[in-house]
Amino acid sequence: MKTTENTIDISAIRAEFPILHEKVNGKSLIYFDNAATTQKPQRVINSINEYYSNTNANIHRGIHHLAEKATAAYEESRNAVKEFINANEREEIIFTKGTTDSINLVASTYGRANILEGDEIIISQLEHHSNIVPWQMLAEEKKAILKVIPINHEGELDLNEFDNLLSNNTKIVAINHVSNTLGTVNPIETIIAKAHDYNAITIIDGAQSTSHIDIDVQSLDVDFYAFSAHKMHGPTGVGILYGKRSLLEAMPPYQGGGEMIKEVSFKETTYADLPYKFEAGTPNIADVVALKPAIEFINEIGKETIRQQEHTLLSRITQHLNKIDGLEIIGRAKHKVGVVSFVIEGIHHQDIGILMDNEGIAVRTGHHCTQPLMQCFDILGTTRASFAVYNTIEEVDQFATSLQKTINMLR
Repeated sequence: MKTTENTIDISAIRAEFPILHEKVNGKSLIYFDNAATTQKPQRVINSINEYYSNTNANIHRGIHHLAEKATAAYEESRNAVKEFINANEREEIIFTKGTTDSINLVASTYGRANILEGDEIIISQLEHHSNIVPWQMLAEEKKAILKVIPINHEGELDLNEFDNLLSNNTKIVAINHVSNTLGTVNPIETIIAKAHDYNAITIIDGAQSTSHIDIDVQSLDVDFYAFSAHKMHGPTGVGILYGKRSLLEAMPPYQGGGEMIKEVSFKETTYADLPYKFEAGTPNIADVVALKPAIEFINEIGKETIRQQEHTLLSRITQHLNKIDGLEIIGRAKHKVGVVSFVIEGIHHQDIGILMDNEGIAVRTGHHCTQPLMQCFDILGTTRASFAVYNTIEEVDQFATSLQKTINMLR
């Protein structure tokens, strides 16, 4: 793979992804559903195969060769994550099933232990259901108050209204870093600082940000940061929760069972030290191990190079979409990653998705697990195209041609 400060070898990058050479309905696959999940480079696929072929054993519990080898590989991924987000120490990295699981962990442990009747939790209109429902459930259980930061027509948070929502009763502020539907990049540095002025803890949903944006949890001073491997070219079923040591140590365990204990008797159980207190049972070992090569892939290209490529694609597709009669782009924030959502007058988004698939083009249609956001724009859903570093200008141009063909067929 060859990249320089100003150029990127897309062909070399694409060669690492076997699925990009698939045919769909006899046409070359154009994969524009990266906000749902990114494709996996061969090194990640090889890592999973290597683990099951040559390493497979349970971790942390055995003294035989394979157990020690598997444990070392698993913990190397934890170290890689620590460096990737600049955590202070590896014990602050908890492996979960995904971003959803990580947010639920915080709501179910920190939330239940600390939220009282009348306390306030702040989220936003931009949130994925995974960063809405756990807080609704907690608020209902504890008789707390859930507040929502509104957005403007461009799809940006109203920070003045956020200031008005904050109070001495604010205990948790849970915001996504990047909107999965609109691509809006939220000013989380400002949000975190404002929340801390009221002694509220912050949890950031980073599912859509980690493959695009440099993350430094120490610089951000964020309390919790959650993300998923499968959104950053890693396997599905692996999530990461970063938490400040002081908070994690004070929180009760999320689940009980093996691995998360020090000693068990019928009289009493004592819990393991971090991070294992929150990692009950046999984890998804092979896929956690395969997270490390996914991180190495991103680091080799460099996030600045990734951002430049995705910005080029976003600019190109926006130019195309602006020329189509009856098409409205939903969300035109000043700061975006490579995501564009749109509606077309008189045409249902699902019809667009089906006919684009006939052309070999994978896009996402529907509400994207952001129904409150759809209600804000008074729409049922959108067609969403989302990019990764392996996508090309030629694919964007083909998308635009196929989209116009599809619209002509449906009108």
